[in-house]
Order: sequence, then structure tokens, then C-alpha cells
Amino acid sequence: MPQFRISDAARLLGVSDDTVRRWVDAGTLPVQPDASNRKVIDGAALAAFARDHAHTPPDPSGVQSSARNRFVGLVTAVVTDRVMAQVEMQCGPHRVVSLMSTEAVRELGLEPGALAVAVIKSTTVVIETPGGSS
Repeated sequence: MPQFRISDAARLLGVSDDTVRRWVDAGTLPVQPDASNRKVIDGAALAAFARDHAHTPPDPSGVQSSARNRFVGLVTAVVTDRVMAQVEMQCGPHRVVSLMSTEAVRELGLEPGALAVAVIKSTTVVIETPGGSS
């Protein structure tokens, strides 16, 4: 099972090393010593912690949808021409870019600073691992 040092766990969780150390000291996040006697966090425990502590902002749309991948965020940029537009959003730590018609951008009132929900419904999802083999 993969193991992560405290600094790596902090980077993956988007918090400081000190925050992870506080969670460890409080017993919220379990650690164990590695072969060099450094504190490491089991990958499965880190994944469970990340899932259990994920905070998704409430979806302001009030729409029922079969799409489960919904990212609430702020529009950060809009580039349009006569027909098409590129809309960029910041949804927590994630940058989401969508291509749509310029007409849709106007109808939705999308402009930098606007609150929006990116809904992703895809039949293809690619998952990569660092240094993975083929």
C-alpha cells in the first residue's frame, strides 16, 4: 500500500504541513513509522480522510440532475467570438474550462466573478498515475 510523508499529504489535501501534524497529534489522521522511522500516512487512510473531509459548497442551482460531478465555483475568464466562447472557472482548487456558444454565455450571464456550477457528464474518464507503467 502506498505511504505518504506528512508534507506530501499536506500538498494533496491542500493544507499546510502544520495542519496535518495537528490532525496527527489529535488522532484524526493515523501515522506509522516507515523504514527510516519517519512518520508516514497509509494511502488508504489518507484517501478515506480526504473523502470524509471534503467540503463541497452548496449547489445554488436547485436543479435535479443525474450528473454526479458538479463543481460550484466562480467564473474567472470568458473569451468570446461571434459564435463560440471559452469559459474558465475556479472550483475550489480545480480549474474547469468549458467551450460553449456565445449565445449561451449571454443567456447565462457568465462573466468574471459570476457564481456558476460546472456539471460534467462524461462516458470517458482518464485516470493517470505518476510514473505509471503501460
